[in-house]
Amino acid sequence: MIDIIKKYRLPDPVFVTQPTMPKLEDYHEYMKKIWQSRWLTNDGQFHQEFERRLKEYLGIEQLNLFVNGTIALLVALQALRINSGEVITTPFTFAATPHVLYWNNIKPVFCDIDAKTFNIDPSKIEGLIRPDTKAILAVHVYGNPCNVEAIQTIADRHGLNVIYDAAHAFGVKIGNESIMNYGDISAMSFHATKLFSSIEGGALVSKTQRQRTRIQFLRNFGIADAETVIGPGINGKMNEFQASFGLLELDLIEKEISDRRELVELYRERLARISGVSCLSDIEGVRHNYAYFPVLIDKDVFGTNRDGLFDILGECNIFPRKYFYPLCSTYPCYSALPSSSPENLPVATHVSEQVLCLPLYGQLEKEIVKTICDVIRKVHEQS
Repeated sequence: MIDIIKKYRLPDPVFVTQPTMPKLEDYHEYMKKIWQSRWLTNDGQFHQEFERRLKEYLGIEQLNLFVNGTIALLVALQALRINSGEVITTPFTFAATPHVLYWNNIKPVFCDIDAKTFNIDPSKIEGLIRPDTKAILAVHVYGNPCNVEAIQTIADRHGLNVIYDAAHAFGVKIGNESIMNYGDISAMSFHATKLFSSIEGGALVSKTQRQRTRIQFLRNFGIADAETVIGPGINGKMNEFQASFGLLELDLIEKEISDRRELVELYRERLARISGVSCLSDIEGVRHNYAYFPVLIDKDVFGTNRDGLFDILGECNIFPRKYFYPLCSTYPCYSALPSSSPENLPVATHVSEQVLCLPLYGQLEKEIVKTICDVIRKVHEQS
């Protein structure tokens, strides 16, 4: 493999993602206004504008902004008064998903995933429901929508809430309907690594004005007015610096999605020729956002396992990520749970051992995508 590294090593590192950045002079104009107003946080003018424009762009009605996506998800459970019992969720996700359950005194119950979408498998959910089950916490992994109809049918049959971790799903639609309008609450993340960013940040999308009002209290210490605190809350407010950055990002998001789509098409075209490498397909009727580009590496066909390819790509100054490995169910804080047994999670275990998210962001040069594919092809040929 030395010859591959010598031939294809890139002069500068290429990471799995790179944040979209507005023009510095545009951001500076917002900074000047913030300096003039001295209103840095607590529902300032840019916070209010950002909230309004997000609702317009996403096609939603009830939205609360947060300092980050994890606090938003934490509050979502409190908003639905879920602070005990069990919640069924996926092990194939970022650590924040089960951690917010733990912080709310809830036991996560891990459910296996669907082999085609990598989302929670609805056919496995009902077998995990017990008297203590309060909700289903599903994740739209890589921005691919869960089977929302099947999940809702199960939830309705058993009187469960449905919460969606939609951290990957900004701008995704099923038909003409925003993915955020499904379930009881959807939580978004605007972290710098995401498709859409406000540096840090997040939001909750809820169903009713009453629910939105409760969330508003919860994310601001439970404060109703200057002299009234109606209950225990937390400090989850977004500040003006984040909101202004997000406003500028909204002007860039459609081009970012379009640019990523072109890169995904290029990846798929070139990787289709390589045995042992499989990609997720677009779902018919879904407006995808191309937030990530995961592939599976089948060692028996490809010749080298995922970890071997990962190491060689790293030697070439290309840095993909093993999203999501290891499974959350293997963390020491959850590994003793009965639902964490690998025997109960065969698909998730299999996918986690093969998955590799390749670099994807709008400014990524097509020639670099071709180089990444050439490295993968050469590793296959020499394995």
